[in-house]
Amino acid sequence: MCLAIPMKIIEINGHVARCNSKGIEREINCFLLQDCSLSVDDFVMVHVGYAIQKIDPDHAQIAWQIDDHMRAISEHEKHA
Repeated sequence: MCLAIPMKIIEINGHVARCNSKGIEREINCFLLQDCSLSVDDFVMVHVGYAIQKIDPDHAQIAWQIDDHMRAISEHEKHA
């Protein structure tokens, strides 16, 4: 299963962006979005270290809520 997570851009240097998701920071390669205008405070979907899509903040929030829900279900099943 492939999974992309939303991350917020906090710094950009060429095709590399420093991004944050729920307090975790990573350097992300933005080369695949070179034709897309990216700025600090934009949100991107990240898969294996690559930004694959620019998204709006509402979509990022929804994705984080779904992730939280899936983690809660997984934890519940571990202890059931």
